[in-house]
Amino acid sequence: MAVPLPSASSKPRSRFALRWYSWLFLVGAVVYGVAWAMHWDDRGVLWVLERFESAAERKESVWLPDYQAVIDAKVLPGMEKDEASDLTYNPQTKTLFSVMGKNPFLVELNLQGDVLRKMPLNGWSNPEGVAMLENGLMAVVDERQHTLTIVKVDATTQQLNKADFTSYDLGPSKDQNKAFEAVTWDKRTQQLVLGEERPPALFTWKSDGSQSLTGDKQKLASKELDMRNLSALAVDPRTGHLLVLSADSHLLLELDEKGDQVSFMTLLGGFNGLKDTIPRAEGVTMDEDGNLYVVSEPNLFYRFEKQK
Repeated sequence: MAVPLPSASSKPRSRFALRWYSWLFLVGAVVYGVAWAMHWDDRGVLWVLERFESAAERKESVWLPDYQAVIDAKVLPGMEKDEASDLTYNPQTKTLFSVMGKNPFLVELNLQGDVLRKMPLNGWSNPEGVAMLENGLMAVVDERQHTLTIVKVDATTQQLNKADFTSYDLGPSKDQNKAFEAVTWDKRTQQLVLGEERPPALFTWKSDGSQSLTGDKQKLASKELDMRNLSALAVDPRTGHLLVLSADSHLLLELDEKGDQVSFMTLLGGFNGLKDTIPRAEGVTMDEDGNLYVVSEPNLFYRFEKQK
């Protein structure tokens, strides 16, 4: 019996199918790679778990899904080349302080993101973290110099000289170019919380808010830090929960006192009232009323408020 020969059109169809499957595989691999890099799988699990949280449990946390941007990408004038690196809130003055990393200086802002004053940071190389302590004291972390310096700022301060203040050596990091970048002070537990950028890691150092630190820094278990990098830290003064910011993952994560994930907020355009994606979120802080503030490179300011 004669075996039918394949028609002339079968080979092109076969080649077309092969190309179609190849493109489908390539697109799938890219989507999977992006999802893995952004930890969308982990975010998806947390998003599902968030749906089961009771109203009481949400009330006891920051609960980031309820936040909406009320000031979206406000430009800090004249700082396009300065790179806003971190942000902290001073409850005594009801103002914000931000460090600029590329051209080192400290800037004071009101809660609407208006510039009140600029203070040069003489002797710093790359200040990346700032945290408010007690009585006008601030902790400033220099990523390049691997130091933490406790400075004093008051209404008359015009500039700061690093040599005038006490500095602490933060020691070596796994990646010296992606070292200590974040710092916040937890008044409840009387300790500083420090963050390494990459791989993300957390440390604590005992502090009563004065110019003296006790003992040495201690590394914390960081199994919940499923993010590409760690940009900044903040403590919610009401709940004591830790906020962890990642510029590369476009993510703000809430951890409870045990270090477990509670909620998250994506920093992508179209979510939480953001018109566009926050380009590179480098600083975060929160006031006693629960309002969130974020700064992004090069010179953008954001304010988020909880929708009740």
